[in-house]
Amino acid sequence: MSTLEMSLRLIAGVGLGAAIGFERQYRARMAGLRTNALVATGATLFVLLSGFGFTSVPGAHEADPTRVAAQIVSGIGFLGAGVIMRDGLNVRGLNTAATLWCSAAVGALCGAGLYEPAVAGTVVVLLANVALRWVGRMVDRRPDSGEETTTKYTFMAVTKDEAEAHIRALLVQSMSGTGFQLQSVSSRNSSVEGYVEVRADLLTDQRDDKQMESAVSRLSMEPQVTSVRWNARSTGGGKSDD
Repeated sequence: MSTLEMSLRLIAGVGLGAAIGFERQYRARMAGLRTNALVATGATLFVLLSGFGFTSVPGAHEADPTRVAAQIVSGIGFLGAGVIMRDGLNVRGLNTAATLWCSAAVGALCGAGLYEPAVAGTVVVLLANVALRWVGRMVDRRPDSGEETTTKYTFMAVTKDEAEAHIRALLVQSMSGTGFQLQSVSSRNSSVEGYVEVRADLLTDQRDDKQMESAVSRLSMEPQVTSVRWNARSTGGGKSDD
């Protein structure tokens, strides 16, 4: 196989993996754009290695891409397990783990040069994550279980003028890696001279006051911060589909 053909398969793998990951990134899931792209790329490379990496090695057995492909199926399970978390009585991340598994399958198809099934698989995964989410809400017979309420959080902290940039940076850092989508961060002069109010607007699919309190506790311990407060406003409901 030529280098050009291998490069085309690799580009197809990373491109389709990124397409799957874009939806996860948009929904602020733990495994987003880069993770899905890397999973698909890795699967592509492993299939290429298995099928064409040892053909020129003296004494090597005949290439069998299915041997490595079979290990990809089981090996990706360890990565998927890392995004599954227990949250009280609920389990989150199952859909994201399944999406990673599908990304690996798409990458393996690209590594084998099966472009059309790879594209079709990508479209099906995206439709399952987008369209079937709405269908799942419609047919859910237990709307009280795993209920998803879109909630808008507003966080405000009053700090000294000279600490404004530091507090803004801490705020963004404390919200990274959480289920909150940071919509905006702004500052305005406080009613007390020499102080400024830092405000952040956040959005989440499921109301989680405990996580919010934990995320901002770091800021309340800053000596330059004189007050911290937040409020929440629910805007809708539905079943969570991680």
